[in-house]
Amino acid sequence: MPEGDVLRRTAAHLDRALAGHRLVRADLRWPTAATVDLTGRTVLGTRPYGKHLLTRFDDGRTLHTHLRMDGTWRIVPTAERRAAARSPQVRAVLGDERWTAVGYLLGMLDVVPTSAERTLLGHLGPDVLDGDFDTSPGVPWAGPPVLDLPTPGIDEALRRWSAQGPRPVAEVLLDQRVVAGLGTIFMAESLFARGWWPWAPADQVTDADEVLRAARAQLRAAVASGRPPATVYGREGRTCGRCGARVARGEVGEPPTQRRVFWCPGCQVRGRT
Repeated sequence: MPEGDVLRRTAAHLDRALAGHRLVRADLRWPTAATVDLTGRTVLGTRPYGKHLLTRFDDGRTLHTHLRMDGTWRIVPTAERRAAARSPQVRAVLGDERWTAVGYLLGMLDVVPTSAERTLLGHLGPDVLDGDFDTSPGVPWAGPPVLDLPTPGIDEALRRWSAQGPRPVAEVLLDQRVVAGLGTIFMAESLFARGWWPWAPADQVTDADEVLRAARAQLRAAVASGRPPATVYGREGRTCGRCGARVARGEVGEPPTQRRVFWCPGCQVRGRT
């Protein structure tokens, strides 16, 4: 499933194509939104939050989309044949005179008042990529906040983390209600960076703040480079570049929602303190 870095880049692509422009075409191929007409509306911008995208319009409405496993937004010139978007995989089309954004295999789509965005996303934890997540230098995302948190995001995330008790730390990092935007890649890589065994009880992780900061730094680097880290993720059986042990793979969570996890048995020691 695409993680926070992919959503940031997708939002930036949508903004470069559509932000500030009036739509000459809007086609939502989704049962609950098929009659919604956004033609003639000006796109204010697209705001990512965790793994969600919020495309806001000048009439006070928001198009909310989620990529889930297979979704993607592609930008094509409006004058090209591809902009016709005739594929049965297309779920949404937004076009101005120059560019057309085509949403393929989107896993979620809603049109709501912008003022009601919180009703869709209010259950989520802080977005680890938001500019106000931490006091360290960062680039905030333009636009009004989705979730008006009373404290810096990292403080709220740590409060939610502390409520998880002995739950395995890998599960906690994947729980979007604790912190939004992480998936299996950045869960595995942030735990490797701090040397934590994925099944360590969350309430025994003594540097939870640094685990979150590591994830944030890795995500920001991936946004800039377009490449996620791969020190352990997807490297089962290969040699760890830090200690020489063989990278292992396991699972966290309960069926049917268990997730893969990669870790180094040499660097990420059970019961680390």
